[in-house]
Amino acid sequence: MKEKKLSVFERYLTLWVLLCIGGGIIIGKVAPQLARTLDSYQFHRVSVPIAICLFLMMYPIMVKIDFAEVIKAGKTPKPVLLTLAVNWLVKPFTMFIIATFFLGYVFKKYLPGTEVLTTNGETVELYRSYISGAILLGIAPCTAMVLMWGYLARGNSGHTLVMVAINSLAMLFLYAPLGGFLLKQNNMPIPWQTIVLSVLIYVALPLVAGYFTRKWIIKHKGKQWLEDRFLKYLTPVSIIALLMTLVLLFSFKGEMILKQPLIILFIAVPLFIQTILIFFLTYGAAKLIKLKYRDAAPSALVGASNHFEVAIATAATLFGIGSGAALATVVGVLIEVPVMLLLVEICKKTTHWFEPEEELPEEKLQKEE
Repeated sequence: MKEKKLSVFERYLTLWVLLCIGGGIIIGKVAPQLARTLDSYQFHRVSVPIAICLFLMMYPIMVKIDFAEVIKAGKTPKPVLLTLAVNWLVKPFTMFIIATFFLGYVFKKYLPGTEVLTTNGETVELYRSYISGAILLGIAPCTAMVLMWGYLARGNSGHTLVMVAINSLAMLFLYAPLGGFLLKQNNMPIPWQTIVLSVLIYVALPLVAGYFTRKWIIKHKGKQWLEDRFLKYLTPVSIIALLMTLVLLFSFKGEMILKQPLIILFIAVPLFIQTILIFFLTYGAAKLIKLKYRDAAPSALVGASNHFEVAIATAATLFGIGSGAALATVVGVLIEVPVMLLLVEICKKTTHWFEPEEELPEEKLQKEE
């Protein structure tokens, strides 16, 4: 057996990501009306174009999942408990501390003074608004793109799916009270419909479609045909959809980013440190509790990544789309993909840190004789 050669998309994914981010920003600058028109197609603050792209990104991954492994994964609670503890007991508070330290002290004198929040007319210091945006990112665990990161890291897709499902449910109950506590507000108006729709569109819909596609093809064509024919042509769809998602996201916010490049850098520093810290904290904890690599990698990647779609929508609802909080959540998108690709590479180069194990079925799909 030998490793299957990476496609041109997978081999140069970081380069394509950077080009798409740059392309999206340029589109947002030179054709802002086009970006605004596309962004206007929303349903309960869920962007329809992005929802389509994310579905196309997730569907091929779901088809690859052997759902027997999902059931098996549910019987091994340690990875799930680890990611729950990190996402809800550690990550929100480290984000608050790190963002407050850098934006409230280190960079405070370089930031503009105040802003008027469009939703309630209240005047606040801008650095506090930036911190609020960072907090909204920190309390929103990723429930969509992390499946891509877990797949690229050759982790256990069954466990990743279980962790995503449980974190999605936890977010429905914990996002509002935890956010309200950290933002020191008595009540936090959370767009529940946005959260529910995000989970349905980004996770549930491609999951159901992938499950029935896999079941139908195996029944009528056989597993070999699924692996050798169908998946061969379906796999590039995920990468292309990821790149199109980035173009859309950054075309929507490109003008905002270009107008404030230095502030973008200031906000990016605590977000980057938080992502790296949480990843290694979770990865190290996974080794201490003796998880296998295929469970440790997705656990760490789930902990490190954020559900920026929900964070952006929440910031816009609470503080206005032009607020410092909304800008901070957009910066989260800016650094998320390149940093997560870096962490995926770190995972693949550190498999020897963990005990050897047998290959999972979905791992075998990535190899050929």
